[in-house]
Amino acid sequence: MRATEDRNTGRPGRPWIQVTTLGDMLGRQAELRPDAEALVFPGERLTYRDLAGRTQRFSRGLAGLGVRRGDRVGLLLPASADLVALLLAAAKLGAVPVPVSARFKARELAHVIVHSGMRICVTASGDDGGSPDFPALLTEAIPGLRNQRLADLDLPEAPELRRIVLLGATLNETAAAVSHATVSAAEESVRVRDPAVLVYTSGTTAAPKGALLSHEALVRLASGITGRLRLTPDDRVWTAIPLFHGGGITFALTCVNAGCAFVHPGFFTPAGTPAYLEGEGVTVALAAFETIWLPVLDQPDFPDRDLSRIRVVMVVGVAERLRQMAARLPGAVQVSCVAMTESSAFLSLSHLDDPLDKRLTTGGHPMPGMECRIVDPMGKDLPPGQRGELLLRGPSAFDGYFRDPELTARVIDSDGWYRSGDLAEMDVDGRVTFVSRLKDMLKVGGENVAAAEVEEFLLTHPAVSIAAVVAAPDARYVEVPAAFIQLKEGAHATESDVIGYCVGKIATYRVPRYVRFVAEWPMSGTKIRKHVLRASIREELSRRGITEAPKPRVP
Repeated sequence: MRATEDRNTGRPGRPWIQVTTLGDMLGRQAELRPDAEALVFPGERLTYRDLAGRTQRFSRGLAGLGVRRGDRVGLLLPASADLVALLLAAAKLGAVPVPVSARFKARELAHVIVHSGMRICVTASGDDGGSPDFPALLTEAIPGLRNQRLADLDLPEAPELRRIVLLGATLNETAAAVSHATVSAAEESVRVRDPAVLVYTSGTTAAPKGALLSHEALVRLASGITGRLRLTPDDRVWTAIPLFHGGGITFALTCVNAGCAFVHPGFFTPAGTPAYLEGEGVTVALAAFETIWLPVLDQPDFPDRDLSRIRVVMVVGVAERLRQMAARLPGAVQVSCVAMTESSAFLSLSHLDDPLDKRLTTGGHPMPGMECRIVDPMGKDLPPGQRGELLLRGPSAFDGYFRDPELTARVIDSDGWYRSGDLAEMDVDGRVTFVSRLKDMLKVGGENVAAAEVEEFLLTHPAVSIAAVVAAPDARYVEVPAAFIQLKEGAHATESDVIGYCVGKIATYRVPRYVRFVAEWPMSGTKIRKHVLRASIREELSRRGITEAPKPRVP
């Protein structure tokens, strides 16, 4: 039993029960609104009847390949209706789909294949113009594939991988040998607490970790988002978040929960997005990251498009940038969140009737059923407004890291509290605000510096579009701030310009001692890989023999 959120206020309403499996959730919508659009991708549209039918066919095909309860099924595919249907198909059988990042290189791919112990991996040729050559990437990751057929594999470097399946005729052939009754029996045996998806974290600081998300966690969160954003079957929800990403998966499942249309660009390019949003009549834009939404807002045709149907935009970032983005689409309510894979995506989300300032400066209230605490290094709860480590627990929390009981025991205590490793704060009303990863805290001559605070100030510079601050080693201060900056199109600035802009406006120990300009960011999913930036500045300084940063001066 839990408190849902009233469609008119977004606030807690009367208790009701809404816990089911992913397969049951889809089946319900296929019965209620079979002819309504469920999935929209460029060149392909599926109704709920279509999606349920394709999912059933894929379930039979997977069962025909020997997939059973608990088996991991790798999905190395471009964002597509097939990927959504395959994820649901594996989950219906009680198997555990493993969406694999299309951006992984061979080493990362090999790690996920081996660590997840996937029994089969479903992939495609990658000829859609935006995807890599997946079969070639698989061969690079697992060299033994060069000498074997795709079935009945025997690979010492990946001993649990039994088959590579190219999406197409194979699943249709194996489906013919499996009855609908067989799939129905398997589906009926799936429990809400069973693992539904194994999502590998983005690996911004280390090798990707596999987070186990249950059917209950995903369905509860989907229901909570439906209430918080007041989604109805008439909504058309757009996102460009990849479907191997926890957010992309959750957004798709939320649309199934609400019975509305999930609109995805497949391969995302900002240039065509304003026209796509207009043409599809999008009502809710789950942009999520400023690295996605800002380039869309900056498209030359954006002001000329009729985007009046967009009523909600969800995007995270520093307050100054969020304020600027909200002003670009004033007819929409812009909300923010705190999210992570370990909370099945959203941990918190703004209410639509929150004051604008709260929607820009906080991540909103925890999702229904989720609890949050802010603690000091000794684990003592801190009062509202003070910063500390964010702890969380509740029905949408993950069940631990797959095949890593030691790490799971370190981060989840006996009372179920997950230590996120995030620096955050809560206000007196319970709204959560993410500040930075604890690893993004710099210690400059004994002074604590939050990278996010320096980044927020840098964004007030008229030439700066995106900023990322990391620690650079220093003989005198141990570490000092180094800023990586992407300039606005057509803008110009030098290192001394940026440093001089900071001097006298923020504390000296927070002023970046090094500024490096970038045109492209090292990305993992939708996150900037700060460990790559840290390594870059460390290696540069070592190569140049620089051990101590110069004092910041006004140019």
